[in-house]
Amino acid sequence: MDRRLLILATGMFAMGTDNFVVAGILPDVAASLHTSVGLAGLMVTFYALTYAMAAPVMAALTGNWPRKLLLISALGIFVVGNAVSALAADLQWVLLARALAGFGAALFSPTALGVASAIAAPERRGRALATVTAGLTAATALGSPMGTFIGEFGGWRMTLWFVTALGIVAMIGVWTMLPSVPRPQSVGLRERLAPVLDVRIAFTLLTSLFAFGGFLMVYTYAGVVLARVTHGDESILAGMFLLWGVAATAGNLLSGRLVDQFESRTLINAMLWLAVINFCALPWTSAHAYGAAIALVVWGICGWGLLVPQQHRLVQISPHVAPLVLALNNTATYIGLACSGLLGGALIPRLGGQYLSLIAAVLIAIAFVFAEAAHHCMRRPPTVHRKLFSMLPDTVE
Repeated sequence: MDRRLLILATGMFAMGTDNFVVAGILPDVAASLHTSVGLAGLMVTFYALTYAMAAPVMAALTGNWPRKLLLISALGIFVVGNAVSALAADLQWVLLARALAGFGAALFSPTALGVASAIAAPERRGRALATVTAGLTAATALGSPMGTFIGEFGGWRMTLWFVTALGIVAMIGVWTMLPSVPRPQSVGLRERLAPVLDVRIAFTLLTSLFAFGGFLMVYTYAGVVLARVTHGDESILAGMFLLWGVAATAGNLLSGRLVDQFESRTLINAMLWLAVINFCALPWTSAHAYGAAIALVVWGICGWGLLVPQQHRLVQISPHVAPLVLALNNTATYIGLACSGLLGGALIPRLGGQYLSLIAAVLIAIAFVFAEAAHHCMRRPPTVHRKLFSMLPDTVE
């Protein structure tokens, strides 16, 4: 295993922990800062929106920067953001600091994935992407529960100091153990922006938006969806999330190996249709502990197993601007999360939590349509608005 990939995975572990751990400390934050849980929940919103909006913009602007410098700078911003969050005395400063941490994550994640795809041989690119992404999935199984456990005994500020420490460890690792990162080739402004209007990329991003919108809708409201088996016991729900996180990590690593051997289309379609069947059955399988456990394993494997072939497809389309297209994929995923959260919240009073997974299944089926459209478009030359790009200078870096 290339140690550079493990270092990048450590950074992704810190980002993932920061993303998922906040949900477990919101009541403590609200009580400490004398505000409501709803307002404290803006910590997630500020982080996610900053991440979603900043990732593609910064990937385009920093496309030709030295990779190592960019990774260290991103981790430094991430560390400062979490440290300020831990020290903040009121909600306004906490929210501003969360946005700063999200900005650091927006710089780091697509850059790390781009570096992974660059340093790996083409036939091992899937495994390289999976190794780095495994840091993110491991955060759901290990980082988030550890942070929540620390917060239970040391308070929410200690949890954020824990995330800060993870960022520092990753920054030291990148500084000392990442000696050689290939500098990206010089890419003109016209070529750098072309992927934004490439229909192949557009359909692939819409696949991610609808697929992860469906997957994460069920995650957001898992306490309601699984209420019949958890009976409101948070410890049972935590155990189920641990099982889901382990399955997600396994699915991610497995898909990284499979995507180097099989066509991305095969894996994407398999993951999507298994997920559709699983979520269609969930209203009934979630009534029993064993059925719910099996559903969570399938959900974790398919949900996070889809991420690598999606990334692989995007890099295959535009390898010269991999960080940009990977950042756009992250943006699509986070927009899917935000929209599905709103949709799920509106539908639960009408459908009930038990049947929410059926709506998620519809969203994932729509994702399949876009995935097939992307595949068929890949057989033809890229379609972009060339008249618009003819007005852009091709020599600007």
